[in-house]
Amino acid sequence: MESTELQQAFFATVKNSIQPHLSMVDEIADLLQLSYDSVYRRVRGEKPITMVELKTLCEHFHISLDHVLELKTDSVVFQAPNINKENEEFIDYLQGMLKQLRYFNSFGKRQMLYLCKDLPFWHFYCYPEIGAFKTFCWIKTIRNNAAYHNKKFSLAEYKFEDCYAIGQQILQEYCNMPSVELWNYESLTSSIRQVEYYKDAGLFSNKEDFQVVLNSLDKTLDYLQEQAEVGRKFMPGATELSYKAPYEFYVNEVVIGNNTIMVELDDNQLCFITYNIFNYLMTRDARFTSQSIQSFHNLKSRSTIISGTGEKFRNRFFGYLHERVAALR
Repeated sequence: MESTELQQAFFATVKNSIQPHLSMVDEIADLLQLSYDSVYRRVRGEKPITMVELKTLCEHFHISLDHVLELKTDSVVFQAPNINKENEEFIDYLQGMLKQLRYFNSFGKRQMLYLCKDLPFWHFYCYPEIGAFKTFCWIKTIRNNAAYHNKKFSLAEYKFEDCYAIGQQILQEYCNMPSVELWNYESLTSSIRQVEYYKDAGLFSNKEDFQVVLNSLDKTLDYLQEQAEVGRKFMPGATELSYKAPYEFYVNEVVIGNNTIMVELDDNQLCFITYNIFNYLMTRDARFTSQSIQSFHNLKSRSTIISGTGEKFRNRFFGYLHERVAALR
């Protein structure tokens, strides 16, 4: 490419990195403290962009020059949004997830492809009891928060109502996002083991709380099965009039895979891979995202759809998950 074409390609990438309803020129003018005319001349390639301006824009819009320059190396550039947040509060983590899902839903054409090794995060905020337990477990056991050392889980003491309120907003955004999801018979394993560990370690303050948490987990499974049955997403307790985005639910009996999310937003493709339990890496690399999406569809072709059809297999799948919960009682 000529330098002018490269600069135009760079600003096209910038445009794809911001929400559709926002003006790219306004954003850049505010960020670089330039006039609209100066911004337009840079966008058209009439005036070369400076290295300082390039650095500022790349950092602000999380853009990799490797992607823009289409360098054909075996390197893939990922962003790690939480890499500089060592002591981030859990509620701030939830706010970040909410912001990300709202960004997805700002696009007219959007779809999520989810390879579910574990029960997706937002489903733990369908009901307050399982939401409170998982929040406590994440903070105490996964994040090893010193303030929770020697603490036992109690529904009366640890309601986490602020986290649950944000979790409900996250769930609402998820319900507005069309998705295709690949599940397997082990998708509930990590949560089952967490509940079992807390039971065996005596980390429930009383037996009643333990039973209530299991009841809440059963309700979550019922809720998921109801969505799979109609092939639409909706909030817990919603009526048919408030059904939202399409929901394709597949079960793969062979491959477990990992927790990977691919998102298609208009003409953009993003891929998210989890690490360190909560954090994620994100890339827009066209080679990586296209291969990940192709792999997802290959797995889907070898999976059984249980949304909107496949009643027998759907009942068997959720029946198995309920049996795993019952085995803890």
